[in-house]
Amino acid sequence: MTTMLWAVAIGMTITAVWRFPAVKHGDPMQRALWACSAAFAATVWCRVPQVKQALDNSPVTDLSALLKYLTSLVAILAALRYITAVYGEPSGDSDRHVAVSRRISHVAHTCALAAMIVQVVLFFTVVDRSHPSTDFADAQAGQWGGALFLTIQYTYLGVAAATCCYQWARAARRAEKRALRIGLALMATAMAIYTIYPALRTVTTWIPPEVSALTMRTVADSVNMVVACLWAAGAAVPSTMALSARWNSWRALQKLRPLWSDLMNAFPHLALQQPGARITESLRFTPSLNVRLDRRTQEIAGGIEQLRHYASPDLLYVAENLAESHDDPEAAAEAYWIRAARQSQKSGRRSAVPSRKLREKPLTSVTAEANWLARVAALPVPPTLVRIMHERAGEPPVDLALQAAGRGQAADPSRAGSDRVKDPTGRPARG
Repeated sequence: MTTMLWAVAIGMTITAVWRFPAVKHGDPMQRALWACSAAFAATVWCRVPQVKQALDNSPVTDLSALLKYLTSLVAILAALRYITAVYGEPSGDSDRHVAVSRRISHVAHTCALAAMIVQVVLFFTVVDRSHPSTDFADAQAGQWGGALFLTIQYTYLGVAAATCCYQWARAARRAEKRALRIGLALMATAMAIYTIYPALRTVTTWIPPEVSALTMRTVADSVNMVVACLWAAGAAVPSTMALSARWNSWRALQKLRPLWSDLMNAFPHLALQQPGARITESLRFTPSLNVRLDRRTQEIAGGIEQLRHYASPDLLYVAENLAESHDDPEAAAEAYWIRAARQSQKSGRRSAVPSRKLREKPLTSVTAEANWLARVAALPVPPTLVRIMHERAGEPPVDLALQAAGRGQAADPSRAGSDRVKDPTGRPARG
């Protein structure tokens, strides 16, 4: 049991530390979630035998019990605030359950300070603390002072847990994503346990059962560990989903780097930030990953648009014919076309009239476009295949200015920028 308490306490502490940036930068929902995690961690630490013994050996007898109940009260209030922050303001009869939860939360927060003061006063005046207790609730069973102290605590715990259970269970039934549905169900289960447990503990506080203090302590620790594990696992699901999304964005950014770097070296005027060392770009934290991924896909689209001046009219048809036997023919055709057009550009060839656009693709988001471009970038194109395409499709005429410059990029960046096709928002059109 001691090992489990240590594991749960450390796990909840890690969760609280992980969510600590939300205190300064998060929204009300994230701050409430951090407060709940931190207070819950403190509550579990007060149950760890070594910590409990150190606190109880202080001049204040059963200090661990007082701190445990006060921190758990803070966790309860934070959970209520999290619930109301998740659902926001009610809007009409259809959100009556949200309005009820907000009223419960408002009453609980209004009375919280008074309840804590009353508990502290009761603890130092009428609660019998003549001897340190193994289980505080069991030791106070049958004594009106301790029973009143615990009744206040369990009333808060039961009402808050029932409210959270109702809201999370309702949200779990309506959640579209399976992972979110599982997370909410785990949190609702934890709160269901915390709804039943306080009611039973309130009864045993006024009417003591015929069991030992050690048994009651074991039951209490077991319940709290189960609830902590269920709640932490459920609350971690949204964060896990966010981390997964960030990881996928980072991987997409890395997969697009070769294609993006090649095109931005060819058309430097398109890049807001020139390609640098891979390690430097990997350690960059601003702007956000989503912004960088969107920018990178847009710049690649702009580079592909510029390549139309370096592709012959028949190049796309030839590329598609050669890619028919490929496992991914559509992506292969685009990769072949890009490589052949880039080779013509390096050779100093350019047509004043751009060739036809690449085929439209049903890409509805930045993620979808990044995944498509990653498929294109991953396909190798051997030089022999490029020569075959040029033999069959031909190349644009030689541009003497480009050949004289000795490099495969537009002689006049401002002119190349004017050729860039844009969508109605002014951004480069997606290929």
